Amino acid sequence: MRTRIVGLAVWASVLAIGLFGVPLGVGVFQYASQSERSELQRVADAVAITVASDVYDSERIEGVDGPGPVQVAVYDDDGTLLGGVGPGAEQPEVAKALQGDVGAGTESGSFVVAVPVTHEDDIIGAVRAAAPRSAVLQWVALVWAGMIALAALAVAATWLLGRRQARRLARPLEELAVAARRLGEGDFSVRTRQGGVGEIDAVGTALNTTAVRLDDLLAREQAFSADVSHQLRTPLAGLRLRLEAALEQPGLDPRPAIVASLVDADRLEATIDELLDLARGNRDARGGPVDLGVLLDELSPEWRGRLELLGRGLNLTVEPGTPWPRASAAAIRHVLAVLVDNATTHGAGTVGVTVRESSNVVAIDVSDEGAGVHDPEGVLFARRADQRDGHGIGLALARRLAEAEDGRLELTRRAPPVFTLLLPPAHAEPLADQEPVGRDALGGADEVDVVRAGRGRGTARVDLAGPGPARAEPRSS
Repeated sequence: MRTRIVGLAVWASVLAIGLFGVPLGVGVFQYASQSERSELQRVADAVAITVASDVYDSERIEGVDGPGPVQVAVYDDDGTLLGGVGPGAEQPEVAKALQGDVGAGTESGSFVVAVPVTHEDDIIGAVRAAAPRSAVLQWVALVWAGMIALAALAVAATWLLGRRQARRLARPLEELAVAARRLGEGDFSVRTRQGGVGEIDAVGTALNTTAVRLDDLLAREQAFSADVSHQLRTPLAGLRLRLEAALEQPGLDPRPAIVASLVDADRLEATIDELLDLARGNRDARGGPVDLGVLLDELSPEWRGRLELLGRGLNLTVEPGTPWPRASAAAIRHVLAVLVDNATTHGAGTVGVTVRESSNVVAIDVSDEGAGVHDPEGVLFARRADQRDGHGIGLALARRLAEAEDGRLELTRRAPPVFTLLLPPAHAEPLADQEPVGRDALGGADEVDVVRAGRGRGTARVDLAGPGPARAEPRSS
C-alpha cells in the first residue's frame, strides 16, 4: 500500500510538471527568439539612420559593425552590398525591407532582421542585421536546466511527502489488520489506537466496540456454563443416587423412583431456564413480592434429604411481621441453594435459615455450627473456578445474583459462620403476626414450622418424617 501511495503521488507530480513545464519551456524559447529579433531590429534601425546619407549617394560604406556577434550589412535599392558583412545575393529579408516592411527570418543557423533605409519618403536601401542562434539557445538551455532542476526538486519533495503520508495512512491500517487478526484468533483484549484519520479511526472504534462486546459475550457464556454446572451438580448427584438405589433393589416397584426422578428432571430443566433468564437480564424473571414461606416449602425437601444422609438437621425460621422482598424468586432460590449447599458441604451441625426484618430490609440468614470461614486473603466472594475444595464459583454467583436484584450478600459472622442475604422490601402484605417456632428437623422432632405470608394467622406444618417430598398441611393456632 505504501508503494502504491508513493508511486501515485510521484506520477501525479511528474504529470503535472510535464503539463505545465513543456509549454513553459516552449514559451521561454519563443520569448528568447522574439527578444533577439527585437534587439537585431533595434541595431538595424540605428545603423539605417547613420548610413542614410551614404546610401543616398551610393558610396562604399566602411566600418559598419554591430555589437558583439551581430553582423550588419548595408544594401542599396538594387540589393547591392555597400558595406558590412552579409551575403552578396539578394535575400528574402532584404527584398522585403526594400518594399518598405521589416523582414525577419532564420538563415544558416542565424536570426536575420532587415529594415528599410529611407530618404524623405523614398526607400533608398536596406540594413540587414544577423546574429547566431547559438547564443540564444545557450541562454534558453540555462533556463531549461533551471526549470528541470526545480522539477526534480518538486518530484523529490513529492516523494518525501508521499512517503510520510503513506506511512501516516498505512500504519493505522496495518494496526487494524493486526488487531483484526488477533481478534479472529480469540484475543478480545486487543485495542486500536487513534491515528488521526477520521475514517480509519471510525473503523478502529468499531473494532474496539466489537472486541468489547465479544469479550463480554464470551465472559457471559463462560460464566453461564460454570454457573449451570455448579447449580446442576448437586441435583444430578441426587438423581443418580436415587436411580442407583432403585437398581440395587430390583424386587421393589420402580415406579416411585421413576416418578421422583421425573420430578428432579423437571427441577433441573427449571433451573436451566431460570439461569438463562437471569444471565440474559430478563426483567420478566424479576418482580416480587416473593412469598418466602412458599419458597422455603419448595426448597426444604431437597435440603432435608441431603442433610439426612449426613445425619444433620435443618431449622427454618420466619420472624413475624417480616415483609416480602422485592426480587426474583429464581434469584433468591439459587442464592439460598448456594448458601445451604456450602453449609452442607463445608459446615457442620444443624443448618439454619432465618428470615427477618433488619433496618427496613429483608434479611435471610443461613448458618451452621461449623468451625467457621477462613478467608485471610479476603477473596471469599471472588470467582475462583480453579478452587475445587472451596467456594470457587457458588458464592461469587450468589453475590452477583443478589446484586442484580438490588440486594447484598455478606458474611456477617465468621465462626460459627453466618451468611446474610439482604433484599429490598416490596412494601406488600407482611407475614402473619405470629410467634415463629423453629425446631430441629432430625433432633427428635418431625416437623419444621414455617410462618407463611398471605394465609392469615396460622402456620404450615412441613412433614419431614416420611419419604418423598414434604407435605404442607395447614394448622390453626
